[in-house]
Amino acid sequence: MSETPPNTLQYRFDGPEDAPVLILGPSLGTTWHMWDRQIPELTKQWRVFRFDLPGHGGAPAYPGGSVGDLTARLLATLEGLGVQRFGYAGCALGGAIGLELALRHPERLASLALIAASPRFGTADEFRQRGVIVRTNGLDPIARSAPDRWFTSGFAAAQPAITEWAVQMVRTTDPGCYIAACEALAAFDVRADLGSVGVPTLVLVGSDDQVTGPAEARTLVAGVPDARLAVVPGASHLVPVEQPAAVTDLLVRHFSTAWQPGFEAATGHIALPAVQVQAGQVVVPQQAGPVGEIAAAVPPHPQEGGPDPYEAGIKVRREVLGDAHVDQVLAQADDFSGDFQEYVTRSVWGGVWDRPGLDRRTRSCVTLTALVAGGHLEDLAVHTRAALRNGLTPAEIKEVLLQAAVYCGVPAANSAFRVARQVVLEETTPQV
Repeated sequence: MSETPPNTLQYRFDGPEDAPVLILGPSLGTTWHMWDRQIPELTKQWRVFRFDLPGHGGAPAYPGGSVGDLTARLLATLEGLGVQRFGYAGCALGGAIGLELALRHPERLASLALIAASPRFGTADEFRQRGVIVRTNGLDPIARSAPDRWFTSGFAAAQPAITEWAVQMVRTTDPGCYIAACEALAAFDVRADLGSVGVPTLVLVGSDDQVTGPAEARTLVAGVPDARLAVVPGASHLVPVEQPAAVTDLLVRHFSTAWQPGFEAATGHIALPAVQVQAGQVVVPQQAGPVGEIAAAVPPHPQEGGPDPYEAGIKVRREVLGDAHVDQVLAQADDFSGDFQEYVTRSVWGGVWDRPGLDRRTRSCVTLTALVAGGHLEDLAVHTRAALRNGLTPAEIKEVLLQAAVYCGVPAANSAFRVARQVVLEETTPQV
C-alpha cells in the first residue's frame, strides 16, 4: 500500500521483488480489485503493480482531467519506486492510459495489452452527459446501471454477489473524480496516432461487449502495426471479472512471448513470436471455461489481388453506421435490392470510405453537406448518427449545417437542422 500525494496514485505490489514489473490498469468506476482473480497466476512470473484511479477505492480525491494527466501520475508513482521498464495491461480507461504510454513514453514500455479499449470512447457528449447525471443525481444512477454495461445478463443473474460488488464499487467513488475521468475520456482521441505504437500489443475484447466491443477492437488491430486480436466468448465489458481464467491465460501467453527489449538493446524492436498456429490463427489451447483466439493483424486496406473489398466495406460500414443499422438494412434486402446493397458495401464503403486520403471526421462533414444539398433527409439522419460515431461534436455538426445553409439554401438547411437536432437529442440524452 502507499502514501499518496496529489501527483501520484494509490498502488499495491504483489509478487516477487526481483521479477519484471507488470502493471494492471483499472476501468472507470472500478478499483484494483477487478484484477484479483488474475493475481495468483500472474505473480508466478511478474511483480504485479496495481493502482486505483483518483477517488476510486478510497484513493485521495485529486481529480485527473485528462488521460495524459493520469499517465503522468502513474509515471511519477513509478519513478518514486525506481521502476523504469514494465509491461502494461489496462481495461477501458486503463487501456487509454496504456495507449498514452505507448505513444508518449515508448521507452518505458516492454509490452502492451489493451482490454475493452478503443482509440476513442464513444462521443465526447456521451461522457459529458454522464457528468451532468452525476452532478445532478450523484453516482447512484450510474452505479445501478453498471452491471448492464459491464456484464452479460446471464452472468449478472448467476453472480448476484459480484453484481452487487460492482454497484457498490461505483457508488463509493468520489463524484468529482468520476466526472473528471469522464472528461478525460471525452477528450481522448488517438485514432490518427495508432501507427506510431511500436510495442507488441494484444487487443482483448469480450464478444458481447456493448461499450467498446469487437468493432473498436478491430479498429485498434488495424491501426497498431504489431497487434493481435483476442475475442473472449461469453463476456461483456468487464471481461477480466466475467471470464478471469480466459483473460489470465491470454495475458500470460502474450507477456511471456512478447516482452520487447529496451530501445538501447542491440536487437531493437522485435516482432511477436509465433506460437501454436491453426488455420492461420494463433490460438490458445482449450482449458476450463471459454478462451479467446488471438488472430494475426490484417492490413487496414485491401491489397491489389487480395481479398474482396466487400469484407473491408462491411467492416467500415458497421464501424461508421453501427451494427444495428447495418443489420436492419441487410435484413430487409431481398432478391430485388440485395445486389444494390452488395454494391454499396463493396464500392461505397470498401472503395471510398475506406480510402486513407481523408479521415472519417472529414468524410462525415462532406457527406452531411452533400445530403443537405440533395435534400436526402432520411440519409441525413443516418449520417448525423454516423458523424457522432466518427467523433464530430454537436457543435461541429451545427457548423457544417450553417456552412451548408450558405451554399445550399436556407430552406434546405432548415429541414436539415430539424432532422439533425432530433438525432443529436436522441443520441446525447442519457438513458437512466
